Amino acid sequence: MVAGGPLTAYRLPLAEGWERALDILLLGPPGAGKGTQGALLSARLGLPKFATGDLLRDAVAQGTALGRQAKAVMESGALVSDQIILGVVREELAKPAAAGGVVFDGVVRTIPQAEGVEAMLRDLGRRMDRVLFFDVTDEEILSRLDKRRSLEGRADDDPEAVKRRLDAYRTQTAPVLAWYEARGAVTRVPAVGTVDDIARRVGESLGI
Repeated sequence: MVAGGPLTAYRLPLAEGWERALDILLLGPPGAGKGTQGALLSARLGLPKFATGDLLRDAVAQGTALGRQAKAVMESGALVSDQIILGVVREELAKPAAAGGVVFDGVVRTIPQAEGVEAMLRDLGRRMDRVLFFDVTDEEILSRLDKRRSLEGRADDDPEAVKRRLDAYRTQTAPVLAWYEARGAVTRVPAVGTVDDIARRVGESLGI
């Protein structure tokens, strides 16, 4: 993984896109703003965005073999296995739309998933070029999601539900950050302020 430098160096001044594939991973706790910033970054770079929930829902809707497995697991109330998630990611990476790179929006949630995605990219002659960690305190997350709950009425933004999600994040996903940090090239992005403020920091961290 590269430790820094502008990503604009990878781009050609031609319509066909990138000099080589560009893969970026967004990490951070629930409520850190990965989804919003991932969508903005995807549009800015012209790359598809992979988010675990979206990939699973698409696979279920398309009725793929993995989608049927995922549906059965989700309907049972169990967690979808690393094997199924990695299988869905592998299918999506094989599509032409992903040939130029991907914005991975929190797709990697466990160390086996991190290892699996790294192996897939390596098989394609690619690597995770940059890992952005959206850094925000628990207090800010609780305040942010409480505000969202009052506006949207989302059940998963209930304070107790948020606490459970944060606990699950620390137990399962936070070690993934340490895994990537041990390999270098993790950039911490302060995830406070307006959407535009954070988007500007994301752009500055990538040199775009």
